[in-house]
Amino acid sequence: MNLAQLNFFHNLSAENKQFAVIGLGRFGSAVCSTLHSLNHEVLAVDWEEDKVNKALANRIAAHAVRVDTTDPLALKEAGILEFDTVIVAIGNYLAQSITTTLNLKEGGVKHVVAKASSEIHMKLLKKVGADHVVFPEWEMGCSLARSLTKPRILDRFDLDPEHSIVETIVPDKFIGRTLAELDLRKRYGVTVLAVSQEAKFLVNPPPQYRLSPGSMFVLIGSNKDIDRLPI
Repeated sequence: MNLAQLNFFHNLSAENKQFAVIGLGRFGSAVCSTLHSLNHEVLAVDWEEDKVNKALANRIAAHAVRVDTTDPLALKEAGILEFDTVIVAIGNYLAQSITTTLNLKEGGVKHVVAKASSEIHMKLLKKVGADHVVFPEWEMGCSLARSLTKPRILDRFDLDPEHSIVETIVPDKFIGRTLAELDLRKRYGVTVLAVSQEAKFLVNPPPQYRLSPGSMFVLIGSNKDIDRLPI
């Protein structure tokens, strides 16, 4: 997560309960459904009437409307410009995605999150003012590649291109030893943030904590040092 992304999430209001999602493909529908299940008010928007009707039938949003979002006047009349946060989930129609994002920012929407389908698309979205751009296919591909090469790493949060927080299965050679004996910071350059203990995590475990079979680590460190672990 870079500084721009960090600033974007920092500036989001926790009190914001209203979202508009434009584009009801798989990605947009998933965003709608999740927000709706979390009791947020969601307006689902698409140009195709059948997708709007499907959203209503599946109850993935409080409201759903058919709008040509490339038309600034249509956006205004539909009340979309009144939303604090709008997600542009149009991934496969480049011109529509970029024009919609531009219209939203020029219309005064404070937070616009846009989905990109390529690196060029991502750069163009940022050029027209998108506050945060997601590239789910790329992110999923990177995650899959890491999982295949490091199957014992269960989850990863990238702090920046060089550092991460990872959840990993404790290596067999570490079982039965204490954290003090392992001295992971000195030997591998990583810091233990938490260790699993009977289906719960013990945060900031003491040096005398002894690792048992089936345990998991939460570690922080450089990607280079994490890759040196025997996992």
